Amino acid sequence: MPVIRTPAIICTVRRHGEHGAVVRLFTPDHGLQSGYVRGGRSTALRPVLMPANLVTAELRSRVNDQLAGLTVELAESRAPFYSEPLAAAAFEWVTLLTATVAPEDQPFPRLYAALAALLDLVCAAPSARWWLRAMVRYEALLLAELGFGLDLERCAVTGERADLAYVSPRTGRAVSVHAAGVYAEKLLVLPAFLTGEEEPDWEQLMQGFALTGHFIERQFFTDRRADALAARAMLIDRVRRMAG
Repeated sequence: MPVIRTPAIICTVRRHGEHGAVVRLFTPDHGLQSGYVRGGRSTALRPVLMPANLVTAELRSRVNDQLAGLTVELAESRAPFYSEPLAAAAFEWVTLLTATVAPEDQPFPRLYAALAALLDLVCAAPSARWWLRAMVRYEALLLAELGFGLDLERCAVTGERADLAYVSPRTGRAVSVHAAGVYAEKLLVLPAFLTGEEEPDWEQLMQGFALTGHFIERQFFTDRRADALAARAMLIDRVRRMAG
């Protein structure tokens, strides 16, 4: 692998040896990358190697099957926002999700741009509902980018574009109010903000998380990686508490 110098978002940090750390980071042009940071557990580097931080990363490796050596320079710290429980849970889940399911060495520029914008929004939005809407949309985009996109354009039964209110939990295709009929209670609710620009209330946000969560769990977390869903459960629990 040639030397790669790139902006990157820190996704996960795992202790390696007494002083080092293995870091997974998401980049705009090289996708998910992993590298070993010498001294990554040091007092100087721990505040840099925090999930959601934006860094400038340099990866070097002598041969392709080696773990790259990684050095990082802090570009933007999210550390001050870790004192807010909801923001901290959001950082943990969205970075862990990306690091767990995105394949390495494959660029996903739309996904990177969406993740960067989401993290900025968590820090800057005047209301959590603004960035929670973006979080649900990020989960839907991730499903689409990895080949499991939801089909929310038209009704799977009638082909109509109007009055879409549900999604089939089996196919991921939208269903209209009229086509759902007596089967509505077996379908997932499709909140309006996923197909338009409506501002969601708390109930609609929870419906959005239930929708994307169903497909994320089914497509990505049916094996031993399922423990990563604990981070999402913590986020949802904190959203519920805020919603009252």
